[in-house]
Amino acid sequence: MRPDFRHTESPHQERRDRANLRALLPYLWEYRGRVLLALSCLVLAKVANIGVPLILKQIVDGLDARQQAVVMLPVTLLLAYGALKLGNALFSELRDVLFARVRYRAMRRLTLRTLAHLHDLSLRFHLERKTGAISRDLERGARSLSTLLNYLAFSILPVIVEFLLAAGLLLGRYPAIFTLIIFGSVVVYVAFTLAITNWRMEHRHLMNRLESQAGNEAIESLINYETVKYFGNEDWELRRCDATLAAWENSAVLSQTSMSVLNFGQGTIIAVGVTVMMVVAAGQVAAGQMTLGDLVLVNALLLQLFIPLNFLGIVYRQIKYALADMDDLVRLFERTPEIRDAPVATELRVTQGELRFEQVDFGYQPDRQILFDVSFTVPPGRKLAVVGASGAGKSTLARLLFRFYDATGGRVLVDGQDIRTVTQRSLRAAIGIVPQDTVLFNDTLYYNLAYARPDASQDEIIAAVRMAQLHDFIAALPAGYETVVGERGLKLSGGEKQRVAIARAILKRPRILIFDEATSALDSRSEQAILQALRAVAAEHTTLVIAHRLSTIVDADQILVLDHGRVREQGSHRELLQQGGLYAQMWALQQREQAALDEERALLGME
Repeated sequence: MRPDFRHTESPHQERRDRANLRALLPYLWEYRGRVLLALSCLVLAKVANIGVPLILKQIVDGLDARQQAVVMLPVTLLLAYGALKLGNALFSELRDVLFARVRYRAMRRLTLRTLAHLHDLSLRFHLERKTGAISRDLERGARSLSTLLNYLAFSILPVIVEFLLAAGLLLGRYPAIFTLIIFGSVVVYVAFTLAITNWRMEHRHLMNRLESQAGNEAIESLINYETVKYFGNEDWELRRCDATLAAWENSAVLSQTSMSVLNFGQGTIIAVGVTVMMVVAAGQVAAGQMTLGDLVLVNALLLQLFIPLNFLGIVYRQIKYALADMDDLVRLFERTPEIRDAPVATELRVTQGELRFEQVDFGYQPDRQILFDVSFTVPPGRKLAVVGASGAGKSTLARLLFRFYDATGGRVLVDGQDIRTVTQRSLRAAIGIVPQDTVLFNDTLYYNLAYARPDASQDEIIAAVRMAQLHDFIAALPAGYETVVGERGLKLSGGEKQRVAIARAILKRPRILIFDEATSALDSRSEQAILQALRAVAAEHTTLVIAHRLSTIVDADQILVLDHGRVREQGSHRELLQQGGLYAQMWALQQREQAALDEERALLGME
């Protein structure tokens, strides 16, 4: 069953709209001097614009055959008319130029702020996120900020300024009936626009959510391209996306239809207001209480007011849409990072590199605990391996050490410092990892290798690559180190990606190393070569090895056996075999599996 995406305008939504508008203030405050200067140009432009019908009135009255006219007077007024038109255009363009920096800087800052906030959010959020939907929300959010700034500065304020100037002019020179007609028309127009537009927002919110869902479905199907091909589900993915797009299409049609109703209603209100105004003005001229120039002035003012007022209805709708588009982004900012530095967090000082877990409890969910009272110590320069069945909690230890999550009980210490009391940046700078699943950027091999330490020299990078047994492979590629690895490194095999990860760990030169199934994607021959490199790298480092193949950790100083989140056994390889417990059983099982595999390979070789 599809989720119900319907949305109705409510007091809560109105409060959120106001909050979203307040979110614009920091972006305007940074360039407050430029904003004030732009607003000054705006006022001057509108003063010039209001002055145009005044000059036009004088021109018409000056040319009226029933009045005595000075020959040079119309020429002077015509020149003034042209000067006011030019002034209006000049100050309008100056306003645009001055505000351009504010607008585009705001978009730049919002994009960077969003990216920084996403990096600050916890691993839990990123494991649950929908990349396609977030991408759409980010794109629409930046675009909506630009829209709001643009309309507020170039549409709302100009109309308000011009309306106030025109109202003051009418009240000062003509009977109050003209001002009442204008105010009455505007009040009816605005009330009608607000009522219909708020009703239409239901369709806009639905369109946004369906568009985000369709985008997420499309991107997700491309990210999982191989899985789609494995199961031949191309048509299934197309049908799934098309069902969402069909709902989006229906909502978009309803939105467009209701907009036509709104436009017609607005046009009707404007037509009635203009007709009433002209009837009253014509009666005043016929009675001799107004000149022909006065009639032209009133008509010109009406045109200057109602034309932007007509556009104001569209602007209001666009602002409401922009606020709706921005709402998802604002909600994203309201999500607070799960892991934060303590207010008095200090830099981690790594002197020896001792690693210690003290009675650590942890669960990803409150009702599903993963680790129970886990305690162990890795002395400086020593290697500790953690083994156990899948789901025993081995990789969780690495996530806790990197502080992607905080332990729910107990402590994790580096050189006696609780990692919750130090900055995350300094903690992660002291740790290097070779993960089980290495994900690379869609860039060159050189870029991905240098990512561990961007300031490293080319010689240092090549030295790390040689230690990871990767240099010969790269040298054989047509583009060498400039080879693009593809999305998430899909152009490389699993073993090649793991070698890149090993080279990066070497290049980073951390005091603490974590190998999380670091050779799981390698064949036996490559594994032995890599293990020699890893031993050389780990010789002077505190090393935590998470392993499935027991043959890769027989040289560990200590081996920890995890079973359902609890430490069941601990000791060296020889000591654990002598105990005859879980480790001994796992070793015997893997030895039998390896013997059977070797026998199968021998038979195939004989054939």
